[in-house]
Amino acid sequence: MILVENIGKAFGDVQAVRDVSFSAKDGAITTLLGANGSGKSTTLRTVAALLRPDQGSVTVDGICVQKDPTGAQRLLGIFPDQFGLYTRLTAREHLEYFAELHGLHGAPLTKAVEEVASLLQMGDILDRRTEGFSQGQRMKVALARAIIHKPKNIVLDEPTRGLDVMSIRMLRQILLELKEAGHCVLLSSHVMAEVEILSDHVVMIADGVVCADGTPEDLVRDAGQPNLEEAFVVLTSAKERNAA
Repeated sequence: MILVENIGKAFGDVQAVRDVSFSAKDGAITTLLGANGSGKSTTLRTVAALLRPDQGSVTVDGICVQKDPTGAQRLLGIFPDQFGLYTRLTAREHLEYFAELHGLHGAPLTKAVEEVASLLQMGDILDRRTEGFSQGQRMKVALARAIIHKPKNIVLDEPTRGLDVMSIRMLRQILLELKEAGHCVLLSSHVMAEVEILSDHVVMIADGVVCADGTPEDLVRDAGQPNLEEAFVVLTSAKERNAA
């Protein structure tokens, strides 16, 4: 479980997020929904201990990210918005490298690589250098290295960006399987259809502030709108009017 309490983060004069709070539970998919620049990535980078908040706190399975970032990161699998692959390494070498970073060696490392490669259907690319990989193939490697150590919590920043239809379908199925296995899945998106299909819990963010949160059905009902897109417009606009 991931618990975010009243975090704020500024970059110079720009307040990226302010007083953001929400929880992401085990066995559920929680989505941060907002437009580009709304504060989603800053929030996720704070959760992943890549940024230190100016205020508030984040805990991962009871471990405070600010006090013990390394301990919290052991419990996290991070799928970044930029895949950042090493083009001279094969997919297998990527997985072995990240497995070693998480303390796996010998037979356990070999088993972990085999299991994640099977899960993501990577047999045809496992021993190829990643240079020239398609976006879908790059996604597989990035996701595989994020879950190689079987973390309880998985954080994904706009994971379907740039993917083709079949890759998106595969990723959605994998995330649903992780959820069914009891993992806490926290992701960001601005694609309404994706959010409605995947999410158990939606946290709407605009201008660095949480506007509303709940199930997609609850948010649509509370806004009195026919779908999540219209609910998002109404709820975020109301927050902006109140702030003004």
